[in-house]
Amino acid sequence: MQAFGSGAMTNSIREIRDADCIFITGSNTAESHPVIGYEVVRAARRGANVIIVDPRRIPLVDHATLFLQIKPGSDIYVFLAIMHTIIREGWEDRAFIDRRTEGYDALAAVLEEYTPERASLMSGVPVEQIEAAARIYALGERAGGASIYADGASGAGERGHSTILYAMGITQRSNGTDMVMTLANLAMLCGQIGKPSTGVNPLRGQSNVQGACDVGCLVDVLPGYQRVTDAEKREAMARAWEVERLPGEVGLTIVEAMHAAAEGRVRAMYVMGENPMMSDPDTSHVERTLRGLDLLVVQDIFPSETAQLAHVILPAAASLEKDGTVTNTERRVQMIQPVIAAPGESRPDWQITGELAARFDARMGIARQPGYWDFASSLAIFDELARVTPIYRGMSYGRLAGAGLQWPCPDASHPGTPILHGETFSRGRGKFNPVIARDPAELPDDDYPLMLTTGRVLYHYHSGTMTRRSEPLDWREPGGAVEIHPDDAAAIDLRDGAPVVVASRRGRVRARAQISERVPPGTVFLAFHWREAPANMLTHDFALDPVAKIPEYKVCAVRLENPQAGLVDRLRRSEGAAFRTSSR
Repeated sequence: MQAFGSGAMTNSIREIRDADCIFITGSNTAESHPVIGYEVVRAARRGANVIIVDPRRIPLVDHATLFLQIKPGSDIYVFLAIMHTIIREGWEDRAFIDRRTEGYDALAAVLEEYTPERASLMSGVPVEQIEAAARIYALGERAGGASIYADGASGAGERGHSTILYAMGITQRSNGTDMVMTLANLAMLCGQIGKPSTGVNPLRGQSNVQGACDVGCLVDVLPGYQRVTDAEKREAMARAWEVERLPGEVGLTIVEAMHAAAEGRVRAMYVMGENPMMSDPDTSHVERTLRGLDLLVVQDIFPSETAQLAHVILPAAASLEKDGTVTNTERRVQMIQPVIAAPGESRPDWQITGELAARFDARMGIARQPGYWDFASSLAIFDELARVTPIYRGMSYGRLAGAGLQWPCPDASHPGTPILHGETFSRGRGKFNPVIARDPAELPDDDYPLMLTTGRVLYHYHSGTMTRRSEPLDWREPGGAVEIHPDDAAAIDLRDGAPVVVASRRGRVRARAQISERVPPGTVFLAFHWREAPANMLTHDFALDPVAKIPEYKVCAVRLENPQAGLVDRLRRSEGAAFRTSSR
């Protein structure tokens, strides 16, 4: 948003297969986004270079040209060193920089100190790999020869098309905003934006995350990313919603709200389709906080771990039981239709919240026009949404039939926008934002000498509320395993498949050890799907990104404990004593 004026995926999923270079960081794409992961495989088979920056050997590494295996939390140094190398070698796209961006000189000055040698020291990635990644990305080089596009961009002769894919591996960090701005800087530096198969492309973690953000489910914006602090936008929205005024203060993010509840400043919570008892950091603190509320309401399709603590549970209809729209990661708005009837007394979310709002008004003596809360259908809601959301304004249910439309779609004749920032950025000129490297908030020490990173596995989804109820999926992946490097396992005499305890300053989790070289020495990995081994009992919430207020899920200090340590020796001593007694 700060660099381009828009914070969404700049290009379309279909374009990935035609890229010359695909730069993936903070994303286990094949397991977390398997459809998009297959597009990457397809591109690699057609000759694209794939560069992966990750602390763990993820499945797509098998298709990669370069695998930059970093120490957890050190990727910022690698990104900055890649840009340092590009400028040093003259691979930047000067024509694009001069014509379409601002702030380049300030960026170049900061990058001078971030050499590949410094990045190698901090990250463990060899200098030659950093320099090779810089050349391949900047020039859009293909493994099999010339670019499909060969657009002849100035700056380094023929320049192919490079795309960046990223996900929560870099955003769920105390410097997540800096990480994303750095990727935006990299794309602008090389002119790799505004064209097919280029851009900066966040892969959303759930099916309608993009849509929820688009329509105002964020603490600082109204629908269409209109700032709540903008008095003009706020007044226009108040008129559309037929209210006297709207609050202009930025609200609390989920972790900030949990902190406020722990301090007694928030006394009630209404949780919809979320499971903070599994997905929030430091879940022991979350449990104490939720138990201390005067009122906890949970609206969901299944009784989650959070619902077990609720005073009231409101049963919602699942996606296959209702109609409406979802907006996917490429900004595509698509219609959904009910396939089966909703069970029991469950209802679509909008009906539940609408009736609650109407009851609040009645209790407070507020009179509304008919239809204000009791919408006739989801169609009526979408019509209002299009009216008050500029990027959706040209959309309607009639136009969404079939493949849907990609926003922005400003009027009824507009075809939608597959590629953002083609001629100009949403903010006018793209802005380079110089970034200073910062280390994770919690680093290993003598008491907790290892780094934990968390993520997902292919067979389960998020906190497991849905997928762990599927017998085939649960049979295929029934429980959590901690991936541990052989050197770290040997240090505590740990065998593959044996129980192991992972401990942090927040708590202890017992799971099965999976000894593997997928993780480097000093790093352990645990997926966060497992209620029997909740990874987020170990993570912390004391260091938030200063802009996005996201906690540092992906990096924290831990130690391993072998609960069977000494057991073999005790058995041997016991057997020896029994032998001596029988001999006598």
